[in-house]
Amino acid sequence: MTIRYTRSWVPVLLVIGSVTLSAQWPKLRDPAVPRDAQGLVRIDAPPPRGADGKPDLSGVWLRADPEPLPSELAGLFSQTNRDPSGDVAQEVFAKPFPADPKSPPLAAFWDIATNVPGGLPLTPWAAEVKKQRMAAQMKDNPDANCMPMGITQFHMQPQPRKIIQTPKLIVILYEANYGQRTIYMDGRPLPKQGDPQPWWYGYSVGRWDGDTLVVETVGHNDQTWFDHAGNFHSDALTVIERLTRTAADVITYEATMTDPKVFTRPWTIRMPLYLHRDMDRILENECYIYAEEAGKPIRGQHPNE
Repeated sequence: MTIRYTRSWVPVLLVIGSVTLSAQWPKLRDPAVPRDAQGLVRIDAPPPRGADGKPDLSGVWLRADPEPLPSELAGLFSQTNRDPSGDVAQEVFAKPFPADPKSPPLAAFWDIATNVPGGLPLTPWAAEVKKQRMAAQMKDNPDANCMPMGITQFHMQPQPRKIIQTPKLIVILYEANYGQRTIYMDGRPLPKQGDPQPWWYGYSVGRWDGDTLVVETVGHNDQTWFDHAGNFHSDALTVIERLTRTAADVITYEATMTDPKVFTRPWTIRMPLYLHRDMDRILENECYIYAEEAGKPIRGQHPNE
């Protein structure tokens, strides 16, 4: 369960109902997972493969790199670890992966451009729109209003996502906001931009480039954001994702965004994911918007009240 607490000055996302999966659901010891003589998972094992010989991306995955949250949110967290500067809360799931100087910049949940040199290549019109959204304290952020999130917000969420892979279809279930994506792997061509009915997650077609899954998505609406800092796209967005299972418990995820209405050139980010071993389920997620001033839900009734 995710609750959005909304102040008059900024929408704040707090994931308070989703504690660790192991605390809420029994573990399943997968016999297909390679283990050593002591029963410990062999993290140096090669990535598994499906019956078709392709890398098997199936499993429950979490984002691997913790990131500092903005300092303006630090006072809203009562029990968090903090970085050495002492003023930002930290997400804590796993040790950060070693940085690869040749890889794209690491995406950040609050502001996707945090690690992008020079920031996103916004057109003058897009820069003005973002400025207006930040001045309005990002109150229209879809995630903060329990609306469907875009592709990048889904992958940057600390909540898990489950990949279900078959030779002709891949489905990604996101615990955050209970999102679902369908990736067609049956050889169909990607529709022309503007042909599919626009939707939050667009229309995705995948193919294998060696051991890398390449997913191209068009047909987005213009309602989702890339992050919580007002970075957005238009209905002309094309996203190309590359997922490579570089180890038994690691997926290297990269995404390239092209949108001539919003950006002057394409740009790319990365987000390492690690496998949540011995867990085969994500939890149901219901989102409630609360007004801090009123202390009551704006949409829906909390089941415990």
